[in-house]
Amino acid sequence: MKYRNLGKWGLKVSEIALGSWMTDLNGAAAEEAAKATVKKAFDLGVNFFDCADAYSGGRAEIFLGKLLKDYPRRSYVVSSKVFFPTGSGPNDRGLSRKHIIESLDKSLKNMQVDYLDMYFCHRFDNETPVEETVQTLSDMVERGKILYYGVSEWSPVQIMEALQIIDKKGLRPISVIQPQYNMVDRYIEDEIMGICEKNGIGIVPFSPLSQGLLTGKYRKGRAIPEGSRATHQADKQINKLLTDQNLDKVEKLIGIADNLNITLGQLALAWILRKHVISSAITGASKPEQLESNAKASGIVLTGDVLNEIEKILDYKPFFRRVG
Repeated sequence: MKYRNLGKWGLKVSEIALGSWMTDLNGAAAEEAAKATVKKAFDLGVNFFDCADAYSGGRAEIFLGKLLKDYPRRSYVVSSKVFFPTGSGPNDRGLSRKHIIESLDKSLKNMQVDYLDMYFCHRFDNETPVEETVQTLSDMVERGKILYYGVSEWSPVQIMEALQIIDKKGLRPISVIQPQYNMVDRYIEDEIMGICEKNGIGIVPFSPLSQGLLTGKYRKGRAIPEGSRATHQADKQINKLLTDQNLDKVEKLIGIADNLNITLGQLALAWILRKHVISSAITGASKPEQLESNAKASGIVLTGDVLNEIEKILDYKPFFRRVG
C-alpha cells in the first residue's frame, strides 16, 4: 500500500481507504464479514477508515469503534461527519454550533477515541451561517477534539465562502473535502479541483466505483446479479446508473482492464489516483476479498496512451464558457 499526504498537510493516508456507508450490520454473518474486512484492511496497510454519525443510525460508528480498539491509536486515521438528522428534535441536525459539538461528542463516545483525525460537514446547511460552522470546527481543532476538518458535497461557491471567512478571521483551515468522484461523475474537475490545488486541500472522494457500476458486475444484456446492491438498495441509486450508455462504456473499459491484466475496479481506482490532488479513494467492501482487490490499485500507474484511450470512451466535456 502506498500513502499520500492529505493535501499540503503532514497527515499521511493510504491511497485506498475503507468506508462504512454501505456496511451491512444486519445479522451475525454480516457483522463477521464486516469484522473480517476491517482486519484485512490492516493486513493490507489501509490506515484510513471513514464513517459518519448517520450511517446505520449510529451503529456503524459503534461497530467500527469496537474493532479499532484492538489496534494502537497511532496506527490508523479515522473520520466521521455531521449534518444529517440524528434525532427528532429541531437541533438534532444541521451545522449549528450546538449540533456540531453534541454530534462530535457522541461520535467520539461511539468510536471510543479521544479525537478524530478528520471531521466533515456531510452537506451544506442553508439554515446556518457558514461563519458559525467554520468557527465551531476551528474551535474543535483548538480543543484537540479533531485534527483536520473539511466538507462533503459543497459547491465551489460554498467552499470559497468558507475559505474567505477562514482567512478573514484567522481560523484553522479547511484541510480536506469529500466529494463524489468517479469515471462517470467528474463535476469536481470543472472548478473544485482547482480550488483544492490552489489552497493545498486534499480530496478523498467517495463512491469511486460509482455504486458498483465500475466493478464489472453489471453487464449489458445480462441479469442483475443476485444479492448485489441493485437488488436491495432502497434509494435505487445504482439502478439509475445502469443505462445503455454507461453499460456500453463499461464494456469498453473492461477491454482496457483485460489488456492490462487488472480488474475494471482496479482500473477505475488507478484512474482516480492519477490526479495528485487526490489523497485517498474511499471504497466500500462487504467482504475482505473485495477490499483486497481494490487495494491492488494502489501504485498502479496508467500510461498516457491508456489514459487517452479511457478519455475517448468516457467522452467527458468539461464546462467552459467563452466570453467575447
